[in-house]
Amino acid sequence: MKKTALFVFNGDPMCFIHVLLNALDFNAKGRDVRIVVEGAATQLLPQLAQTDHPLHQLWNRCLAADLVAGACRACAHKMGTVEAANAQQLPLLADMHGHPSMSAYLDADFEVITF
Repeated sequence: MKKTALFVFNGDPMCFIHVLLNALDFNAKGRDVRIVVEGAATQLLPQLAQTDHPLHQLWNRCLAADLVAGACRACAHKMGTVEAANAQQLPLLADMHGHPSMSAYLDADFEVITF
């Protein structure tokens, strides 16, 4: 099975929607896919939980399909969104000096794509 990790750093919803769409597409086509929310993208966490946000339904589909690996602990702290991550039961990833490690995904034979 092909494996893909989508690291999203960009906090622009127009970029983030493509991460969600690609994750769902990869999953539908049999790939093992994981979304890692990093950098400025962690600022979107509270908004994604709001039912009136345009990305809410796609985000919930990704959560329900267990496609979201988690959010960067250091960046969520910096952006003030740790509570939003916890409320959504997202793991805070910190295996590389407080940030998620891309090499861990590469070592597990994931292709890493950054947004």
